[in-house]
Amino acid sequence: MTASLAGPSDQAPHDPPDYPLPRAEGCPLDPPRAFAALRAEASLVRVRIWDGSTPWLVTRYREQRALLADPRVSADITRPGYPHGTAAVRKRAGRVHTFLNMDDPEHARQRRMVNAHFTARRAEKARPAIQTIVDDAVDHLLTHPKPADLVAALAVPVPSMVICRLLGVPLADQDFFQHCTRIQANPYADDETHRQNQIEFLGYLDGLIEQKLAAPDDDLLSQLVTERLRTGELTRRETAVMGMFLIAAGHQTTANMIALGTLTLLRHPDQLAVLRESEDPRALTTAVEELFRYISVVEGRSRLALEDIEIDGRLIRAGDGLLMPADLADRDPSVFDNPDRLDLAGHSHRHMALGFGTHQCLGQHLARTELEVVFSTLFRRMPTLALAVDIADLRFRTEGLRGVHELPVAW
Repeated sequence: MTASLAGPSDQAPHDPPDYPLPRAEGCPLDPPRAFAALRAEASLVRVRIWDGSTPWLVTRYREQRALLADPRVSADITRPGYPHGTAAVRKRAGRVHTFLNMDDPEHARQRRMVNAHFTARRAEKARPAIQTIVDDAVDHLLTHPKPADLVAALAVPVPSMVICRLLGVPLADQDFFQHCTRIQANPYADDETHRQNQIEFLGYLDGLIEQKLAAPDDDLLSQLVTERLRTGELTRRETAVMGMFLIAAGHQTTANMIALGTLTLLRHPDQLAVLRESEDPRALTTAVEELFRYISVVEGRSRLALEDIEIDGRLIRAGDGLLMPADLADRDPSVFDNPDRLDLAGHSHRHMALGFGTHQCLGQHLARTELEVVFSTLFRRMPTLALAVDIADLRFRTEGLRGVHELPVAW
């Protein structure tokens, strides 16, 4: 009899399944049914993506958390072997490089330039202004004929106005940058369309930078211009790229969370009742965290191993790609009790929807504040709010970020 040697394995025990996996019919908010089976099988499973490569799918919460915090794992999308989601995304990877997709120390250097504007204290200080923006949006929504589109009337305008106010971007230009950010975030956009749109978007921001150089104001873009561009810490292009990233990140994910959070609460009236009936101000905070855990607007995070890493009996080789969908981690039954159930009062705040480690979401505190204000105001002022169509008739947004194109509601 030949003895087998126990040790870490880097071999997949079966033919890797194709990835991404098909989502549930009817509502793509729900994770693929195959996720649970893969998670039960192992914490790391090889999958096959569009180009034939076989990165690791990290199926469990603890392993995702450990790898996202590991300095041997890279977020740099320009490195060879990085597991891009589509051919178009790979082709455009080196065209514009934001600090979101950089490794330290450059990631940390650029992020420190804006960190102070996105602290919990700054977000709380902005709450009265956010409340005014939301109240005005709800006032406007109430004048609409029914059914009304919640996406166009509330979900998109609110975070757009908030980020305009923070950055010093003219409110009149919202339609332009919303159009640009949709194209920039679409992993299936035609390459020439994407490139031309990016040139136009950066040209627009360069014009704003010119205005801020001539007449700086009390906003984040003015601060970047006066404190970083003029001192040579950032080039003019780097300043424009950072502005483009902050505009996109500052409104897209929050807009999708507002729409999908509203839809989720309307689909779960028992949980909406918990939110409405609680007199504990902490209940709203807990509810927003649970919605983050349950929904997972961001499809997932990709990384690349820079060195060999052993984890849970598997050997990740240097150069291996890593795929870490948040909804795999956030439905892990070893961490969350009954994880497929929405429970606004019962689950912990330790979700992975906002990432983990040095690349954790920069605007998380601002997003939390916006969502708290939106949900508390919307359901207080519109207590009879209801979905005006069957969920099967909704057009879900699945390219890049999850969302809905429209959310028809009545009251």
